[in-house]
Amino acid sequence: MQSYLFIGGNQYGLNIPLAPDLDAVELPAGATGREIYIRETLNLGDASTEVYVHQSLTPEQALDHLVEHYKAWSVNRTGGSR
Repeated sequence: MQSYLFIGGNQYGLNIPLAPDLDAVELPAGATGREIYIRETLNLGDASTEVYVHQSLTPEQALDHLVEHYKAWSVNRTGGSR
């Protein structure tokens, strides 16, 4: 099984191993809730990767989350730019 990045919801930022043929996955959210994540493909030139995006997010919002997360990581790492 391959691990996939989750964007949004309670699983945000986690890499969770899943079977490669799932278009959507429903995962626990707290003690009684459930969340649905939809598989999306991120492309840049000839490179691509699969991620799972919380059903409440548009693709644009998911991309905004990734950019903001990267900015925060870059600033907070040792020797990061400020």
